[in-house]
Amino acid sequence: MRYVIPAAVFAVLVGFFWIGLSKDPSEVPSPFIGKPAPAFELAELRDPKTLVSQHDLTGRPSLLNVWATWCVGCRQEHETLLQLAAMDIVPIYGLNYRDNRDQALQWLARLGDPYVATGYDPDGAAGLDWGVYGAPETFLIDPEGIVVYKHLGPMSLRIWQEEFMPRIRSMSGDQG
Repeated sequence: MRYVIPAAVFAVLVGFFWIGLSKDPSEVPSPFIGKPAPAFELAELRDPKTLVSQHDLTGRPSLLNVWATWCVGCRQEHETLLQLAAMDIVPIYGLNYRDNRDQALQWLARLGDPYVATGYDPDGAAGLDWGVYGAPETFLIDPEGIVVYKHLGPMSLRIWQEEFMPRIRSMSGDQG
């Protein structure tokens, strides 16, 4: 009897570890899936007199990509974002997260700018409202402004095809 309780506790712990190790660490659930995109209003990175808000993300499917110049994964995904922008399937909006404006502008000038507009979030307050864990993160927003999907980590064409395109096609009724 004295070994039954420790053995049971050990078995429960092994079960928790087994379940935890079988999950994909890049899949962090977002409390915003199926809910309206969090409200924000930020100065546009390139033109601080212009504002970018959640209202810009409505009317058609769109992406919100959280990025920063200090982010290694953002550099990894940048060429993919340029390719996606060239495909013109959905507009890509940026959220420049906890960054320096001048460095961000230099980054876009040097590497190319895939964004329709980029909200400048130097203190990370808007990112916090979106539940951002770090950069890069990409949100898919439906035409009504509802968050449909969140991808944590660098975007790739494989992730785009497997995770984003089926959801975008379902929004337009195109199941092919």
